[in-house]
Amino acid sequence: MGNDRKPAPRGVRLDHRQVRVLAHPLRIRLLGALRVKGPATATALAALLGTNTGATSYHLRQLAEVGLVVEDPDLGTGRQRFWRAAHDVTNWEPTDFDDDPDARAAIEWIEGDQVRHFADTAERWFAIRHEWSPGWRDAFGIGDAFMTIPLERLKALKAELWQVLERYRNEADPTQPGAEQVQLFLAALPLPADLRPATPPQSEEER
Repeated sequence: MGNDRKPAPRGVRLDHRQVRVLAHPLRIRLLGALRVKGPATATALAALLGTNTGATSYHLRQLAEVGLVVEDPDLGTGRQRFWRAAHDVTNWEPTDFDDDPDARAAIEWIEGDQVRHFADTAERWFAIRHEWSPGWRDAFGIGDAFMTIPLERLKALKAELWQVLERYRNEADPTQPGAEQVQLFLAALPLPADLRPATPPQSEEER
């Protein structure tokens, strides 16, 4: 019996040079497009992203210099060059760049772009959700939860949630009838100071 397990996603932990190169509106969109749609030429990417081939070619070379994209020689013919993402997922910790102000500013821009991308994705969904079936409209959505939790427990919670997401992604069968491509976001943020209680709540024994 053959082994049906999918290969593990190729990950990259961003270094200081990579993060500075990636912090650019077109470059981050190029990398995202290659990861989602697969290998493509600069011309095809320009048409997809509404820019020109010269711009996409230049920025693809910048990404290639730091190892985030690579040429795919198996698909290229003559002067036509295909590019593909070198990795499937990008990882980092904000504190990785505390010793480099330029890299720290770059990662802060990337994180801000993630928030902008989420807001844009949500607004697009709101505009077309009436076109989807009731089941999908109920399955999609946004929610939040509040809790008081120490640092190590929060880290453990995020790691466990990522493991669940990765398990479902690895087990996904794109040929299954009714399957749709979906995008999930995971965020953990502190409660704003003005919403926090002035004093910790008392236990029943203390009352």
